Amino acid sequence: MSKALDVPKSLETEINETAAIARSITHSSLGDKAQSDLRAKLLKQLKEQDAILVSHYYVDEDLQDLAEESGGTVSDSLEMARYAYEHKASTIVVAGVKFMAETSKILSPEKRVLLLDNDAECSLDIGCPIDEFSAFCDQHPDRTVVVYANTSAAVKARADWVVTSSIALEICTYLRDKGEKIIWGPDRFLGGYIQKETGADMIMWQGSCIVHEEFKAEALMDLKRQHPDAAVLVHPESPMNVVDLADVVGSTSKILNATRELPNKKFIVATEDGIFHKMKQYSPDKEFIAAPTAGSGATCQSCAQCPWMKMNDLQRLENVLNTGSNEILIEENVRADAERSLKRMVDFANKHIRPDMKVTGDA
Repeated sequence: MSKALDVPKSLETEINETAAIARSITHSSLGDKAQSDLRAKLLKQLKEQDAILVSHYYVDEDLQDLAEESGGTVSDSLEMARYAYEHKASTIVVAGVKFMAETSKILSPEKRVLLLDNDAECSLDIGCPIDEFSAFCDQHPDRTVVVYANTSAAVKARADWVVTSSIALEICTYLRDKGEKIIWGPDRFLGGYIQKETGADMIMWQGSCIVHEEFKAEALMDLKRQHPDAAVLVHPESPMNVVDLADVVGSTSKILNATRELPNKKFIVATEDGIFHKMKQYSPDKEFIAAPTAGSGATCQSCAQCPWMKMNDLQRLENVLNTGSNEILIEENVRADAERSLKRMVDFANKHIRPDMKVTGDA
């Protein structure tokens, strides 16, 4: 059985309005010398404040480069949190969106966690508010609650399991084999993919990523015909008819690894376009083509950009380091319950996949 709960129109409106505000934000252009001077200042501040910069694949390439230059990391959200947890730095600075910073705070409660912009949201997070989701779960007490990592700390705390896209299939198969019925939230496309692959009994919250839901199968088929030698890489937050066209379906980490491991010299990529920076670094001799989306205008062939990820820039990093603003705080009872759900996933990976596994791969 696969049923979905419709997201209220009020939440759709909030998502669209919040995204529109994020898209309207402008970024100051810096000359080469000003940018060089700012980078040097930020490197010094990070060191002086015993801070580590962790950046997601989807943010501005300058932040990605600075994270690695300063001893931080560029990765998916759970690996960002794991890296920061294991690092000796007392302050974690997150270049990404709010749920990513919250995940770092969940795993590292004793550390100061700063987010570059406190308004950097996620449509999956906004579309799954704790009160509504908790009430839905209460209506189905016989079901195991499994939530995607792209959720608030409060939703993670309400869940039995937190999963990333790289391990969701294994965990839902495990629960199916135990005869457990599942409430899945919040991404309906990822949930539908998992339900199709596992046959698990799932009731799904009807959320979506505003980036991945825009990829279009018909336009992708046309692009494949234009580039028959290209491998198609798709994140499973995309619609099912797009996923069905993929050569590789997987998390950001799996997609990135596929560009290094497959023999193809050309790839069509259906995920947020910030990941192209790292792909080009790893494989400068290969070509990467953005998968087509509906876009906001008739000439838009791929507008695969998360408006909230694009809020992050060097100037916002400077402001956070200057002021200590945007610190992430979570009530301890919520944090502890969210940590329990996250660690259940990690324990499963260590027991059932391989003992030395680093669990990665969500948004």
